[in-house]
Amino acid sequence: MIKKLFAYTFLLIGCPTIVLAQDSDLGSLHGNFQADFQSSKENEAIGSNEVPEKLLMNSFANFNYTRGNFSTGFRYESYANPILGFDPRYTGEGLTYRYAQYKVNNLDVTVGNYYEQFGSGMIFRCYEERNLGYDNAMDGVRVKYKLADGVNVKAVVGRQRLFFELGEGIVRGIDGEIMLNEAIPSLNDIGTQISFGGSFVSKFQADDNTVYNLPQNVGAYAIRFNVNKGNWNLNAEYVHKDNDPSSVNNFIYQEGEALLINSSYSQKGFGVSMSAKRIDNMDFRSDRAETFQNLNINFLPALTKQHTYALATIYPYGTITTGEMAYQGELSYKFKKGSLIGGKYGTRIFTNFSTVYNIQKDQVGDTPIGQEGTLGYESDFFTIGEDKFFQEFSVEISKKVSKKLKFTGSYINTEYNSDFIVGYRGLKGTVYANIFVLETQYKIKPKHSIRSEIQLLKTEQHDGDWAMALIEYTISPHYFVAVQDMYNYGNSDEEKQIHYPVLSAGYNNGTTRFAANYGRQRAGIFCVGGVCREIPASDGFTLSITSSF
Repeated sequence: MIKKLFAYTFLLIGCPTIVLAQDSDLGSLHGNFQADFQSSKENEAIGSNEVPEKLLMNSFANFNYTRGNFSTGFRYESYANPILGFDPRYTGEGLTYRYAQYKVNNLDVTVGNYYEQFGSGMIFRCYEERNLGYDNAMDGVRVKYKLADGVNVKAVVGRQRLFFELGEGIVRGIDGEIMLNEAIPSLNDIGTQISFGGSFVSKFQADDNTVYNLPQNVGAYAIRFNVNKGNWNLNAEYVHKDNDPSSVNNFIYQEGEALLINSSYSQKGFGVSMSAKRIDNMDFRSDRAETFQNLNINFLPALTKQHTYALATIYPYGTITTGEMAYQGELSYKFKKGSLIGGKYGTRIFTNFSTVYNIQKDQVGDTPIGQEGTLGYESDFFTIGEDKFFQEFSVEISKKVSKKLKFTGSYINTEYNSDFIVGYRGLKGTVYANIFVLETQYKIKPKHSIRSEIQLLKTEQHDGDWAMALIEYTISPHYFVAVQDMYNYGNSDEEKQIHYPVLSAGYNNGTTRFAANYGRQRAGIFCVGGVCREIPASDGFTLSITSSF
């Protein structure tokens, strides 16, 4: 592995030197580095376990070299050992990403690793979300070609990353898109932008099952469109997948499908959007035996608001790939300056409503719904199921009171059905929670500011009521220090009415950043875009270093 690292370093650093003899243009070398360190001790009260290594580390470094139409690069990663919450199969180090790319005329070719997405990603999306420990990068070949103005195609073949290995299955796909206004310039006169697209993706995995005759090739296709006229936008995508028995769907021979529709209208000071989604048996992986977030070929977005406040993230929603129907509406409005509500600086209000139900599933003959080795069930496309998975209403008001003071107030009402959502182990029934947040920002003097948060979560289920307070002092652009405390004061078990204090500090210098925390971290679920991972409790120190060039 060390030899490989030196070899790639030579390619990036040595090649420009060789090129110097032929051309004065040496190209450019850029990259970034990050290292996260964690030390945690046993704390029986919060449930954190002793960490034998005493110090855990996740780190990586990217190096990319570009000269003209050619680029190449690699990423080195080291987990010694992975920080809490990351799959232990990340333990180790190595070159996890390397590629070479060349563009000539209308052709764009990449060999090695790459990330790619077709349409909304519901049929194919390979990407990285480092905070989740998620990386399903492709390793193979990608070709893009511009057939004509407004007509583009791309094709991929390869295997997906599985920690430090590659998944067993082979993924193949092709995507085409036509942007009519570029292909037919005269359409620009009507003031409407129109595009259409289509995709086909298949996976191959040998059938080694001794019980069932499993399909070795599983295909999926998608069609989509996008229409934009003035302040209006409408887009939709439909995906259909062949029967794909797997560990996730209990090895049923049920076909899958998904539909996502988004519409929006916006103008200065006002915006509104509506979205709808239906998913039916759309778990799509390059290895039928894998579970959790491993080797996903596609990405199924959650139609819920992505929160950043600590107490609002206690009950996050994770997409249920076996079947759900979701709806979301958002509205934002800014009251003008000088109006009764707007005041001197204006006032902005943002509201969101989202709800998710199961899909209706009916028996096929006398076969129980979802029985292993059967057709699974029947489902009417337009019928909503009886079980509510999740529902949330939120309203946020932001107002600048003066040149120095600004506040944001939020109210969130959440229904979280833990009988269905992948989340807290042992938690049963639906949690009904009301969350209140008040954030203030005050500019003391140039470059000096102070920010505070007060949060309250009220519920009679699960762990009961929580309170959280934070205060942060910033000296821009270099320093910040913050102290916060989460307190589970409403827990029905008095021994679990615990404080979770954290002291944080950071230093920025150009593109380099140091951030350190010391304190307690509650156990819970961390989600990004409907993709989640479980985080165990910890009590100790973390340090993060990032830099780029």
